[in-house]
Amino acid sequence: MANTLDSMDLKQIISLKVDGLSNRKISVTLGIARNTVNNYMRAFKASDYTLKALLACDNAILEALFTSHTTIDNQRFDQLTRYFERMNKAKNHPGFTFLYHYQEYVQQVKAPYSYTQFMEHYHRKYAKVKGSMKLEHAPGYELFIDFTGKKLHIVDRESGEIIEVEVFVAILPNSHYTYVEACKSQKREDLINCCANALNFYGGVPKAIVSDNLKSAVKRASKYEADINRSFKDFAHHYNCVINPTRGYAPQDKALVENAVNLAYQRIYYPLRNMTFFSLQDLNREIKRLLESYNNLLFKRKQASRRELFQSVEREHLKPLPSTAYELKDYRRAKVQKMGYVYFSPDKSYYSVPYRYIGKETMIHYTASVVEVYFYHERIALHQRNPAKGHYNTNRDHLSSTHKFYSDWNPEFFKKMASKHGEHVLGCIEEILKTGDYPEIGYKRAMGLIQLHKAYGGERLDNACKRALEADAATYRHIKNILKNNMDKSSLFYQDLEEDKPHIPEHENKRGADAYK
Repeated sequence: MANTLDSMDLKQIISLKVDGLSNRKISVTLGIARNTVNNYMRAFKASDYTLKALLACDNAILEALFTSHTTIDNQRFDQLTRYFERMNKAKNHPGFTFLYHYQEYVQQVKAPYSYTQFMEHYHRKYAKVKGSMKLEHAPGYELFIDFTGKKLHIVDRESGEIIEVEVFVAILPNSHYTYVEACKSQKREDLINCCANALNFYGGVPKAIVSDNLKSAVKRASKYEADINRSFKDFAHHYNCVINPTRGYAPQDKALVENAVNLAYQRIYYPLRNMTFFSLQDLNREIKRLLESYNNLLFKRKQASRRELFQSVEREHLKPLPSTAYELKDYRRAKVQKMGYVYFSPDKSYYSVPYRYIGKETMIHYTASVVEVYFYHERIALHQRNPAKGHYNTNRDHLSSTHKFYSDWNPEFFKKMASKHGEHVLGCIEEILKTGDYPEIGYKRAMGLIQLHKAYGGERLDNACKRALEADAATYRHIKNILKNNMDKSSLFYQDLEEDKPHIPEHENKRGADAYK
């Protein structure tokens, strides 16, 4: 599969351009072909947006405006490298010329490279051994990071177990101002936390962070265009900088941080050799003390310390830190279930999304405090993270009208509805809700009872409920039968007695006691 520039890569290009870098410098910093950078710059200028406006755009908008460009045609490049392998076998033969073989190459492939590109790719693949050179590093331009090869250790106070810990090293190459921190592992979480602590230590942000090809930083290493870990790229975007991994098998690209590692062995590891630490906090406290002395040592030739060079030269070139700290972001794919929720596997819980996305595949972005759900780079739901296992986290705005109605079901909801039809209806509802261990069953019966007013009217329903209460039979089925058989209209004998009414109706043809004498 060919390499493509995604929206995060575009933001890195735009960010460096806003900082005033030339296209050539951006190409070198990000390891992207200069023609690719030039093409995107032309596309940026042709758009209706300024660079700062593009930087503030969502990923979805950037992808819509600038479709990803393929930077390497793998099939074409594979044909070229296979030809190089065959050509090299004849390189020592008398009369060998590159031009002859280029003409042969052109005849064998459908889409040949130009002769200039042919020679460029050959010299890249079979580079000659060259001498080293002194690199000049602009102040505030890059921050080199790496983990040391040798580890320190702490001791478990209870078991006495010796636990090895990693050591992170960062250095600003212009002033050589160094930061060192011990951490549990080289995993992505620890790497990003160490980078954040380093930037806080420096009090500012460089234009680029130059990392080794760590698994926690780079998903797929490449000499020309590495695939950066998504979380690490998101971290860089938060701090308004870019990530630039070094080339594989090219230690000269990070010679300064390699040297800083060796100096850390001398200035920090060695003084700690006879000390025992029972926690990372204690170890880092001692590292911080030794690091302060190390950064205050004078360079013999410069007659200044690392700290002095940083304060006088490099600090003013760093960009300001963001106002909020970065929260590590992770990602999960999830399909919206028929109920309108996505399953969040880390907490085994559920979060609602708008019901129109039922059946769609989504991407969940989450931190320690927030859960966001995205559909094609558009955020469709935002929730505060709830660590409770198996919990359904619902935003009522996401529910359909039917679901909203059902979500309102509770005792007060039914009592309020019943009171509209009379006090006896309310009394029956209260009796129904009292019975049963499972409230949802009572809710269904209560709703069925209240719905009887549609067929029989509120007055008849109230009368039927009155009779049901007097007979101590306040159930949905009993009340429905009273209404169905018109029993709410008939008069009961015991009720007539209570009301002091004669059970023989008044009429004209009525004989008294005298008629029987």
